[in-house]
Amino acid sequence: MPNRSLASSGSFRRPAVFERDPFLSFRQQMDRLFDDFFAPMESQGQTLSLRAGGWPSIDMHETDQAYEVEAELPGLEQKDVEVNLRDNSLLITGEKRNEHKEETGGRHYTERSYGRFERMIPFDVEVDPDKVEARFKNGVLSVKVPKNPKASSKTRHVEVKAQ
Repeated sequence: MPNRSLASSGSFRRPAVFERDPFLSFRQQMDRLFDDFFAPMESQGQTLSLRAGGWPSIDMHETDQAYEVEAELPGLEQKDVEVNLRDNSLLITGEKRNEHKEETGGRHYTERSYGRFERMIPFDVEVDPDKVEARFKNGVLSVKVPKNPKASSKTRHVEVKAQ
């Protein structure tokens, strides 16, 4: 029996609601590992890029003057998020930390969860790094990335001549 038949088809994914349970989360990660290992080479790049782009949720709007990016980061504060512009790409990174303590009848219960995230958004047009603005309010990060006005002048139509 070939190894390919042992791997799951990868079409079934559990909803994100179950990721709070560490055993289900571990199983999902193992399923992804095997799916990626046995996937055909031509589809691996697409599969990995779709999974890597899952969290945080991003909305992007492009105008003639700028890119406007909104990232939903519920439960985070401004100090937990970092925004950088590198190689004409917006890089949003951060860490979500949660700690819950209970003390009842001499028993102590502590639950901690930590998770780092990174989201990179490449831009097609050269941007102006000196004029980027970022705001954080109620768990939503809004970033305005102006396009470089000189970038549009770099595009030039080249006429093709017959010989």
